[in-house]
Amino acid sequence: MANSYLSHLECSSGCGAGPFDPSEVHFLCPSCKLPMLARYDLEAARAWKRESLAGRAPNMWRYRELMPLLPGEEPLTLGEGFTPLVHAKRLGATLGLERLFIKDESLNPTNSFKARGLSAAVTRARTLGAHTVALPTAGNAGNAAAAYAAAAGIKCQVYIPKDAKQPFIDECRLYGAEVTLVDGLITHAGQLAAEKGKQLGWYDVSTLREPCRVEGKKTMGFELAEQFDWKLPDWIVYPTGGGTGLIGMWKAFDEMEAIGWLPGGHRPRMVSVQGDGCAPIIRAFHDGAPKADLWQDPHTVADGLRVPRAIGDFIMLKVLRDSQGTAVSVSDKDMVADMLEIGRLEGISAAPEGAASLSAVRRLVAEKKIAPHETVVLFNTGGALKYLDLIRR
Repeated sequence: MANSYLSHLECSSGCGAGPFDPSEVHFLCPSCKLPMLARYDLEAARAWKRESLAGRAPNMWRYRELMPLLPGEEPLTLGEGFTPLVHAKRLGATLGLERLFIKDESLNPTNSFKARGLSAAVTRARTLGAHTVALPTAGNAGNAAAAYAAAAGIKCQVYIPKDAKQPFIDECRLYGAEVTLVDGLITHAGQLAAEKGKQLGWYDVSTLREPCRVEGKKTMGFELAEQFDWKLPDWIVYPTGGGTGLIGMWKAFDEMEAIGWLPGGHRPRMVSVQGDGCAPIIRAFHDGAPKADLWQDPHTVADGLRVPRAIGDFIMLKVLRDSQGTAVSVSDKDMVADMLEIGRLEGISAAPEGAASLSAVRRLVAEKKIAPHETVVLFNTGGALKYLDLIRR
């Protein structure tokens, strides 16, 4: 296996702490308690050529030179990544869009994009000798953590709101995880997991509290570039809870430009999508705020979007503004209708989070912000099978 150009970790806030050694255990920045990011020797990485990808396995570790791998470290993989990019011609025709694409993350292991981040995070946890990984979850991240922990031979502790859908709870148990049902939101689950984990020495793999999950998610950006023959789309429309994928893809574009894989200057406009009943990023974006306030009484049928406050909010908001993108909230009713529309017209199983992306595209087209000739990618972050009660209702 080729070596990674991983060089160090640094604080995402620019507080000046670090650099930090990636071969040691690090979570949040010890100075400002904000997320840490992996950094690479991008000058040396210019020697890595796109042509080397030919013949590599069709999973996210095909980009291993810019992945957080230590010398001699083997990735823990269940085949995650390199998901289909579907030209949604029938769906696009209903919107007057010639080039509408769906990046279908439902075909990852455990049926969602969370497999990417947890593959990378549990790889590092295993290397650093973790005996137990732990996290709060709305569902999909817990399923992925449990599966990768099982593959690594590591215990997994999942803290999940008690009103989460039963299939998410059952699947965590399927992979041998210990599940704690929490009376409250994912923020309450996170507090409980952190308190217990600190006492017992658990390895925290929750969103952006360790530096590797975002690296797994950034591979969605690498894949889009490769699947579009190294020309990025005009728009990326992405359902946003913790926002790791939004942050990761923008990081991937930075890195690909730096090593000469992309022509400089053309970046997609990034769109954050949330539910009307829990839209802290949308509110902060339109208010011009650098961070998002806690959203009171969060509610939405899309469990992955019910995140009242995200630790990486300031990074997400910067990405949206730097990309000249925007932020859109949509109703639960529209999400469910668009789950059915994606299924009916494209044969794709879309969770409400993924369907929210279509609802947002619909609005942006109606507002004439997206032009008919532009290339638009909406992300279906997971499958519908765990949400079939919404269809029945």
